[in-house]
Amino acid sequence: MTYEFAIFDFDGTLADTAEWFMAASNLAAAHFGFRQLSVEEFKGLRAMGSREIIAHMGMPMWKLPRIASFMRQEMAAQTQAIRLFPGVSDMLVGLKSDGIGIAVVSSNGEAAIRRALGETASTIDLFECGATLFGKAQHFKRVVKFAGVDPSRILAIGDEARDIEAARKARIAAGAVGWGYADPAFLKSLGPDRFFDRMDEILLAFQAANG
Repeated sequence: MTYEFAIFDFDGTLADTAEWFMAASNLAAAHFGFRQLSVEEFKGLRAMGSREIIAHMGMPMWKLPRIASFMRQEMAAQTQAIRLFPGVSDMLVGLKSDGIGIAVVSSNGEAAIRRALGETASTIDLFECGATLFGKAQHFKRVVKFAGVDPSRILAIGDEARDIEAARKARIAAGAVGWGYADPAFLKSLGPDRFFDRMDEILLAFQAANG
């Protein structure tokens, strides 16, 4: 399949935010009254979908919008501590040089993501930020409209089950990475259209498809 447009998740896909997420999650747990977890317990969530994680943590569904807002505020406050995964900047610049459109769809805020990306933010054609936990599909659909290409030519790349679910709801191809939050074997069991074990495989996949 020839892909003309890439959609990236941010946390766990472009940025290594695992430690930040665990700390912010426990702060939110103390604030909103759900379970705080140890590092080992967080690791145990890697083979679960979002709904299973919410149930396991005892997170009240009606509080999710407030929890998400709290997490975005924590992200904005900790932007300077956020680091991109090695190879992200080269990969994004390479995609842009090859004429591939790029969007970032994330639950985090645009300003915080731009600061984390630094100069590489200029490679992004569209930021669709503030996505709710189960609302990514709507953001993907807006990206499809913006891209103006056949949905089959768009590849959404993320590190969680909900990224794959959202791509399927939006009728676009689903890509998954093996270096993010979810367990790679668990993600592979969901049957994504593309699976990436290394960052450089993303650029190579677009070049091979369009070469």
